[in-house]
Amino acid sequence: MQLFAHRNRKRVLYAFLVLLVICLGLASRRYSQVLPEELGKYPGDALWALMVFLIFGILQQKWSTAATGAVALAACYAVEFSQLYQEPWLNTVRQTTFGHFVLGSHFHAQDLLAYAVGIFVGVMVEFVAATSTSPRL
Repeated sequence: MQLFAHRNRKRVLYAFLVLLVICLGLASRRYSQVLPEELGKYPGDALWALMVFLIFGILQQKWSTAATGAVALAACYAVEFSQLYQEPWLNTVRQTTFGHFVLGSHFHAQDLLAYAVGIFVGVMVEFVAATSTSPRL
């Protein structure tokens, strides 16, 4: 099955996609008024998880899609659950722009679903690209 097949991802393409997803994620927060109000901040969370999936795709180029998705989801969940740990030194890091983007600030169980959606999108795009006759990702 292609989902578990060995991959050989194009790093330049994935790096471009990471930058694109970062831009979309920032735009989803900056221009949230153009999205349905019910979605809240979750499009940005899903895009953050997709970015994590893509970064693992760059770092572990030959992993299968399933392995990349599983590790990315575990990393996203680990970051979210780490937000339950509220030590002063860690909160100082979280208060920086970079720290907030990477570590978040407060645990929200709904974020876990958003992360799963974002990674599911990455897995499905890779799967479709691998099973189609178009050029591979």
